[in-house]
Amino acid sequence: MVPFFLIVFAIGAFFVLYIIFGSFFTVRTAEVAVVTRFGKFTRIAEAGLNWKVPFLDTLAGRISLRVNQITLTMETKTKDNVFVTIPISVQNRVRPEKAYDAFYKLSDPVAQIKSYVEQVILGHVPGMTLDEVFATQSSIAAAVKQELDADMAAFGYEIVNVLVTDIVPDQKVKSAMNDINAAQREQVAANARGEAEKILVVKKAEAEAESKALQGQGIANQRKAIIEGLQVSIEQFQKCVDGATSKDVMQLVMVTQYFDTLKSIGESDKTNTLFLSHSPGAVKEVSEQIMESMVAAAKVDN
Repeated sequence: MVPFFLIVFAIGAFFVLYIIFGSFFTVRTAEVAVVTRFGKFTRIAEAGLNWKVPFLDTLAGRISLRVNQITLTMETKTKDNVFVTIPISVQNRVRPEKAYDAFYKLSDPVAQIKSYVEQVILGHVPGMTLDEVFATQSSIAAAVKQELDADMAAFGYEIVNVLVTDIVPDQKVKSAMNDINAAQREQVAANARGEAEKILVVKKAEAEAESKALQGQGIANQRKAIIEGLQVSIEQFQKCVDGATSKDVMQLVMVTQYFDTLKSIGESDKTNTLFLSHSPGAVKEVSEQIMESMVAAAKVDN
């Protein structure tokens, strides 16, 4: 049978150990603990090994000092009556010096922060058009952060950052916006194609005009060379044949050109069939008609 004093000693030792070990507690890094005595706030215990009065002090709770992210989605209407969905991320944390306020003043911090964000969004977005909402996305986030930080500071929270991650209009509105964008780009492309075709037409006309000018210059030079050659030929023929007139020389030249023309026609394999008077009288008649035409033209010029 165990002696009574041993039982008492064991109970006493257990009680002492319980008091000793129950008086110490640890708090992790980036965390604080709220210590109360009979339900009344006593102090904030910081990270590390801490001590509390046995049976009197209790740990009411622990508060994380890390940055916490709250994600919510807001649906509102813009100034031009377009409903948009705005995903928002609010990064917040408890101020170490305001741990008491953060623990006791807010019963549901996440829900209350969401309510403040909704209030700020509803105060800004309905006064903007859809294009302005897209253009001032960062400004909306900055406005939410500024107002939310001022409101939550009284409750011990610091708003680290507010991110407006997207602006999502209705699917029909997105399709209409894409159609408008595509039509505008098609209009720009059509104008560019029209300008390109205009440039091609103008350049082609300029090239044709320059080509015709050069052709005319070439024909003029050709005719000038022919006239000079005929003049030389007439002078040489008159020197060689006594009594030969200019008319005789021209008839001889025309007969020569007539036979050269027949030769060129005969050498071409794509020439159509031609019916010509090929008697000496016909050749003489053609040469006389040409001479009469040249004399009449010279009279008109004079």
